[in-house]
Amino acid sequence: MTQYIENFIPVVKYNGLNTQKAVSFESTFSVTGATTLSGALTLGSTLDATGAITGLSVTTTAGINSSGSTGAGIGYVTGAGGAITQITSRTTGVTLNKLTGTITTDITSLAAEASADFIVTNSTVAIGDTVIASIQSGSDGGGTIVSISGVAAGSFTVRVYNGNVAAGTAETGAIKINFAVLKAVSS
Repeated sequence: MTQYIENFIPVVKYNGLNTQKAVSFESTFSVTGATTLSGALTLGSTLDATGAITGLSVTTTAGINSSGSTGAGIGYVTGAGGAITQITSRTTGVTLNKLTGTITTDITSLAAEASADFIVTNSTVAIGDTVIASIQSGSDGGGTIVSISGVAAGSFTVRVYNGNVAAGTAETGAIKINFAVLKAVSS
């Protein structure tokens, strides 16, 4: 038989649960509608939410899964990212102190089978983090590839490679490169 906390504490039924004490659940905690957490939430089992949950952080030993089929998935919210445009050349460094964003490259010609590296100074990056990158748009060479060739504390290096064969098409497009920093630890 399911027993609801609001049956025992009337204020919960009419005004919601509002407490400054630690709350711990040994079983499934279900949420319908938006919920704001201003402290830790400790669960012995499952958090099942059909609305947004806003809070400081979530720590889990089991994992975080998204089962939505509409594309919400797991990622960053609006405002977490930024954008920057490279100037002067394809090897000119940029600074963008965000966990995710878009870098628009300079249009300096990049010959077939050539590569250009540039450093992104980013204070959110730690030595053990993983940075991923992909081309959003702008490549006009057809064989252009972007990758992350190095990660350091406070920066990462982007490599733009023109994969067209020798004497092929030069890359002259202003490439928009999406990136995201995944926080990681080695122990």
